[in-house]
Parts: sequence; C-alpha cells; structure tokens
Amino acid sequence: MNSRINTDDRGGSLNMSLQIHSKNNAKKRWPVILTVLCLGLVSQLSIAGPREQAKRIHDRLAGVPPSNTVLANMETLLNSANPADHEAAAVIAMQNPAFYNVTLKNFATPWTNEEQTVFAPLNDYSATVIGMIRDDMPFNQVLSAPYLYKGTIQPDYSISNNNHYEEMERRGVDLSNTSNLVRVSQASVNPGVAAAGVVTTRAAARAFFVDGTNRAMFRFTMMNHLCTDLDPIKDNTRPSDRIRQDVSRSPGGDSRIFMNECLGCHAGMDPLTQAYAYYEYEYTNDKETGRLVYTPNSVQPKHHINEDNFKYGYIIPDDRWSNYWRHGSNANRLGWGTCPGTLDAKGVCHGNGAATMGEELANSDAFATCQVKKVFKAVCFREPSNTELTNVTASFKSDYNMKNVFAKAAVSCMGN
Repeated sequence: MNSRINTDDRGGSLNMSLQIHSKNNAKKRWPVILTVLCLGLVSQLSIAGPREQAKRIHDRLAGVPPSNTVLANMETLLNSANPADHEAAAVIAMQNPAFYNVTLKNFATPWTNEEQTVFAPLNDYSATVIGMIRDDMPFNQVLSAPYLYKGTIQPDYSISNNNHYEEMERRGVDLSNTSNLVRVSQASVNPGVAAAGVVTTRAAARAFFVDGTNRAMFRFTMMNHLCTDLDPIKDNTRPSDRIRQDVSRSPGGDSRIFMNECLGCHAGMDPLTQAYAYYEYEYTNDKETGRLVYTPNSVQPKHHINEDNFKYGYIIPDDRWSNYWRHGSNANRLGWGTCPGTLDAKGVCHGNGAATMGEELANSDAFATCQVKKVFKAVCFREPSNTELTNVTASFKSDYNMKNVFAKAAVSCMGN
C-alpha cells in the first residue's frame, strides 16, 4: 500500500510538475506572443496601402474624414508611381473647407498674438495668411504686400475692432470660397497707412505696435516667420552706432552687461526696427478698440522715450533701416537674398519703411526654412529630416507656394 501510495504520489507529483512546467512555459510564451502581435501591428502600420495613406493625408490636412468619392480619387493617385500624383492627392484633400477654416486658421493664429496661443479669434492677420495660401500668392510677400483679406458680410471691416472677423467665424463662413474671403488693398480700409503685409494688419498692430518702442513687432516677426528669437542671433561684433538712447550703456553701473548682454541684439535689431518709426497703435482706455495710425515723415514720440538712459545714443530721424546682420555670423545663419533697397560699398543693405524691410526678411533662407519647419510640425507633428528640409525648402524657394509645401509634407508622413 505504501508502494502504491508512493507510486500515486510520484504520479501526482509528476502531473503537478508537468502542470507547473506548462504554466511556466505559457508565462514565458505570452511576452513572445505579445511581441509578435505588436510587431505585426507595427508592420501593418508601416506598410499602409494607398487607401490607408489617402485617409491619413486627408486627416492630417483637413482633420475630417473624406467622402467615399474623394477617398477613391486620392487612392487612385496614390497607386501611381509618379510622386507628382501623390502630391496631387494631397491637393484634393486641401479642397476641403476644413483645411482653410481649421487647419490654416490654427496654423496662423499663434502668430497674431503675443501669447502665441491658437485660442484666438479669426482676425485680419490670420485671414490674410489663409487667403494668400488659398490663392497661391507668393508667400515671401506676406511681410510686404499691400493687401489684406476680409469677408463680405456685415458688420464690415473696421479699423477699430475685430467684430467683422469674429462674426465670420461665428457663422462658419467657408474661407475656401473666393466669394466669401476677398483680397482688398489695405489703402481701401485704412487710407494713409503705408502697407506692409500682415505687419500692418490691425491684429498685428494691436499685438506688437501697442505701447513700447515697436521692437516687439520685429522680435515677434523674427520668431513667427524666421523661427528664431533674438538671443540665438546675437552678434557683438556689429557696430553700435544705431543703438538708441533708451538703451543704457552701463545697466546697474556695469558696462560689461551692455557689452555682453545688450549690444549683440540691439546693434542689429535697432537699425532694422527703424523701419517702424512712423507707426503707432492708438487707443484710449480699451486696447481692443484702438487703431493703427501712420504719420509719414514724422517719427512717433514712442521712439524717443527714456532718452536720458544714454543721451549720446542714436536719435531716430526717419524710417530708413539698415541691415548690419548682412555681415558677421548672421550672414550665413540667416542667409540673406537680394537687397530690396540699396547695397552700400560695405555690403550693408538700406531701405525705407516696413514693406522693404519685410522683403529683406522674407527673402532670406531663414524665412524659407522656417515655413517648411512650421508646416511639417502642423501636418506631421514632427520636424522635417535634414533631407526633407533641404529638398522641400529648395522647391518652396522656386515659387513660394505654400500649398505645395503642405502637399509635400503630407506625402512625407502618409506612411509607406
């Protein structure tokens, strides 16, 4: 009996051992199975077919599902071996009104306010960007063109409030329709103001010409359109002869602070921001009801404030700007194009007014690469690779067509 019991015990022990071994093997197999399943899922995503690619392109550009007809047309183009057909599929997606009312509105809105938030209403700045892209206007004119875009509804455009654009957004006006969003000369809505693209829109003036010394307009233009703040482009080797009186040469009694912290930005910035000498955003008690004013041949008093900080500093006499950054480290870092004004014997570009200075900025390599980077971030949620940045920027500089940049970016991240 003991033997039987022992035999039964050994059998039970063996069965139990086999069960435990089986469970252990199962536990070991689960990670393998999960890994295989995950790899299979990743593999399916990485080898998405034309239909899945079409859905992804449409979602990235319009943010809404495509109709069956649109999806089929895009799929047909993506089945082609011709890369131009792939971009044509993206162009179809951009025909959806949501590309203009949502994607482009969100793309441009952070440029229109100091907080750089997307949660701001439609305004003449963002509407002008949307209209320029829709109408294939060369985008290097965005800082200089004498136009803006407005709607055709009431209340009409006003130089002292944003009600017109807020009503357009409230009604959900289709911005892809050329009858709903029209291009007009800035002179027709704000006579007497020297136009300079989005720089002289009411929204830009409200955000960046308000109070201060108008340096904010330059700084945010650099951030929004050349993708750089001032600190990364400091150059202490530039002449200091155009730095204004309001900049102390010895902050806190220490001239080293000026030499190491102030000079590098102001030596290049101040000669350029002189282009804004005649502009002011005037308001009484409420900044939201103010307006942009322009006083030709008369420098706004704001440019002469705090003159006692350094009375021997530069006093602005007019709106003649100079680009000292065409020499030094920023010559290559920003990559300047053809001078829109006069190039002197020292290679410094000079001009008058905001429009020509806007041309100087927008014809730089930094401007072109910035637009490509911003589009990739908006469409692909990532920075472009070095190869993508080089190729797409080169294409963009051939015609400055922003829709083509959106199309190329969407194709780049459609999945293979």
